[in-house]
Amino acid sequence: MSRPPLAARAIAVCGAILTLAGCAGIGKPLEAPKITLADIRVQQSTGLETAFILQLRVINPNDIDLDVRAVSLDLEINDQSFASGTSSSPVTIPAYGSNLVEVQAYSSVIHLLKSMIGIHKTGEIAYRVQGKLRTGGNGWLPPLLPFDAAGTFDFSEFTQAGK
Repeated sequence: MSRPPLAARAIAVCGAILTLAGCAGIGKPLEAPKITLADIRVQQSTGLETAFILQLRVINPNDIDLDVRAVSLDLEINDQSFASGTSSSPVTIPAYGSNLVEVQAYSSVIHLLKSMIGIHKTGEIAYRVQGKLRTGGNGWLPPLLPFDAAGTFDFSEFTQAGK
């Protein structure tokens, strides 16, 4: 019984690997998770720094679970840098579901004051959260998923009530 030459075996192995890799990529592309700022709580305040707990609502529009291992983010309020933070507490976002992810963030007093200028006039706070979700790397999702979410909180009812 004769064996195929080494070059033929190497080509066959490479072909099999490429075929399997191609099959792994077949299917619909996954959608990025949708993220909103759900809550901000003051955790601790010192003379020059304030620590916050930010809660992000992460919505998974895909048919597979999203295993979030870590989050890093920057928060802007009224177009001013407000806080930066990270979290390394693992959270699973179920397929077609949502979950809250808590992130500890820090802000200097200067950033805090700059971002609050003009709120009493407009009655509105605009926020923007940018960052990255680090996933469990289950093969379907890239290890880092960037996100950029924005929204507003309207406080005009409260500012007019005091007039």
